[in-house]
Amino acid sequence: MLTDSLRAIYTTNLGVKRGERVLVFTDRVSQRELVDAGDLCRRERLRDIALLTAEIGKSFTKKVLFYEYPATRSHGVEPPEELWRLAFGERAVTGLAKAGLLGPLLMKEIPDEQTRKAGAVVRKYRASAADAVIALSNYSTSHTRFRDFLTSLCGARYASMPLFDIAMCEGAMDVDWKALAGRTNRTAKRVQGAETIEITSPNGTHFSLSKKGRKVISDTGLLTRPGSFGNLPAGEVFLAPLEGTAEGRLVLQWAPMRELQSPISLIVKDGVVAGIEGDEPYAALLRDKLRERKENANIAELGIGTNDRAKRPDNILESEKILGTIHIALGDNSSFGGTVKTPFHQDFVFFQPTVVLIDRDGGRTTLMKDGSFT
Repeated sequence: MLTDSLRAIYTTNLGVKRGERVLVFTDRVSQRELVDAGDLCRRERLRDIALLTAEIGKSFTKKVLFYEYPATRSHGVEPPEELWRLAFGERAVTGLAKAGLLGPLLMKEIPDEQTRKAGAVVRKYRASAADAVIALSNYSTSHTRFRDFLTSLCGARYASMPLFDIAMCEGAMDVDWKALAGRTNRTAKRVQGAETIEITSPNGTHFSLSKKGRKVISDTGLLTRPGSFGNLPAGEVFLAPLEGTAEGRLVLQWAPMRELQSPISLIVKDGVVAGIEGDEPYAALLRDKLRERKENANIAELGIGTNDRAKRPDNILESEKILGTIHIALGDNSSFGGTVKTPFHQDFVFFQPTVVLIDRDGGRTTLMKDGSFT
């Protein structure tokens, strides 16, 4: 089942052609990380999966590059310069460095005008970029300029698989991809017509946001078109809420990789987390992260799960795809329609939500009731 799923990434999900350049990468536990024995074992298995994925790729193309780097310790941090060189080519990265743009890019401290200049450099050398990317790092690169430049400027197809686990091959990856795509696209079409979205759940969550002017994106797992990007496992509809509009209370019962000992409440005002209530140990970690940069408190994403084979709640890569859930992310949204740039992006899943779509004329439509699509 494992090798079948990994082979399908090349054939079904990415549609790799012979002669194309495929980049596979992962990250290893860095010296600055404190990792318990169980998580260390998972991280080592992830590296093994990445190595096997690269080896399997040689059956489909002779141009498979593999790279491993010390973990960045947070989702949304730009990967290291050497990976940029492998992905975009030496001339592109050298050009960025000579123009004084590479450092600010890697630190996510680059103004919009300089971002456009950097994009022009990358576009000039796009012929040297990878054709397809399989990102098997523990920490996600989805919400980075690295990924955005590869897909939007170079036309690379990008499969982002942070926290991937072998068990997913018999669950969320073992899905009818065509049916999943249909369900996801239909959901996206319904959400696109809304201007405001209201969310409640039995755990006390009550929350609203505006999506005015923001595009709804489908993550179907079918990444065969140039510039395609998504997670594997796939199955979500997501968008960047309009900054400054989110309001309410988010009650967390799950951290990204475990069930919380007691709930944590995020108090949201004017589009940011204004307070954190709860004495669960994860609350302290979250407070520290939000103190690092004010942008980390941004309500960055609303997502809706559409994968009927996704089940496990203890791994955010899969749990955010569970059919009938929603997830809210904090931090960066600059790579999928928002305006906030920060080296942090973290999702949290909410179960049995009721989701109401409100159009610009005030018409209300219930998309989900207690976790079931209407």
